[in-house]
Amino acid sequence: MKPPERAKPQARILAGVPMQNAALYHRIRFSVVDVAVWLELPRDSGPPETLLICRDIEMQRARRQARVDRVACPADFAPDGGLSGDRELATAQAAAECLRRAGVRQVTADRSLPLLFTETIRRLGIDVCCDPDFGVLDRRRKDAQELAWIREAQQVTEQAVAMACRMIASAKARSDGVLLLDGEELTSERVRAAIDHFLLDKGYQNTSAIVAGGPQGADCHENGSGPLRTGEPIIIDVFPRNLQTLYHGDCTRTVVHGDCPLEVRRMHQAVLEAKAAAMSTARAGVTGQQVHQAVADVLQRRGYHVGPPGESCPSDVPSMPHGTGHGLGLEVHEMPLLDCNGPKLLAGDVVSIEPGLYLASLGGVRVEDLVVITEEGCQNLNTLPEGLDWKE
Repeated sequence: MKPPERAKPQARILAGVPMQNAALYHRIRFSVVDVAVWLELPRDSGPPETLLICRDIEMQRARRQARVDRVACPADFAPDGGLSGDRELATAQAAAECLRRAGVRQVTADRSLPLLFTETIRRLGIDVCCDPDFGVLDRRRKDAQELAWIREAQQVTEQAVAMACRMIASAKARSDGVLLLDGEELTSERVRAAIDHFLLDKGYQNTSAIVAGGPQGADCHENGSGPLRTGEPIIIDVFPRNLQTLYHGDCTRTVVHGDCPLEVRRMHQAVLEAKAAAMSTARAGVTGQQVHQAVADVLQRRGYHVGPPGESCPSDVPSMPHGTGHGLGLEVHEMPLLDCNGPKLLAGDVVSIEPGLYLASLGGVRVEDLVVITEEGCQNLNTLPEGLDWKE
């Protein structure tokens, strides 16, 4: 009697453009602008083999830099009918043929696998299943290289925030309250352009920074536009990506030019107390929800409103309509969330802690730092002052 055939261990796949696909780049640490595929293929014994399929002109560089056992190009796995003239489809065909030749019957993909790859692989009779945690959980525990890159990004981010805050603080107020710098109106757009230029010179790509003054700042994700004014809170939130490492920084400060309204000072003190409570709570094993609750407890004790997600905030009471923070790395917003239903924190998570308070008639106050979660607590990556007065 023929013994039953032993099932091969399951293979895994990641595919996309490494410059854009965080899970793929994290796995190979090799950046290209064309579609590529990472495959993990089972062997009869020992650990699985990792293979990168990329354009032929990238192979030599990939062999030097990519974190894989072997590098190939689509032509190395051309099916009997040949490869398509469409580069992306050809890469999908090569990935499918590689799996077929390896005797793979089922391959596990992450949540980002393009449908083109899924369908091309399935046409060869290979099942494709999705593991929602694949490419997500393994990115949460930052290794030493990642932490070094994030620290570097955060230092430059802080420099940009400080430059913007001091730019506002050094302006002069016109009789109508509008700020002037070098004789010209100081606008959100002008400050944002200065931030962009500063970061570009440092080798960073900057998604549109938030420079939101007065009532505009009451919308926590309003970019801000038009003239800035004295006596109003101005939120500066900068979250650039390093063009070489692809890792982000993220930092927020609030600046007030001239006399600061008493209510803004009260909001600011509450935000700082809430941030300190979050940092004292955050450590491995604690949930993101527990960290968020520590913030909510402080703000509610001071008479402010913290509602569940989606709830309308009262218009006459300063409120916090968002979570306490989010993970950061190759994406500016990634797991874990410090919010309702936030998961347990892991040692190596890098998360923002950014409580804020917002009042429609007045504006917003937000202060944000990045921390690294450890078994004992958290390490703050920020050194920037937290105050509202940035006059040198």
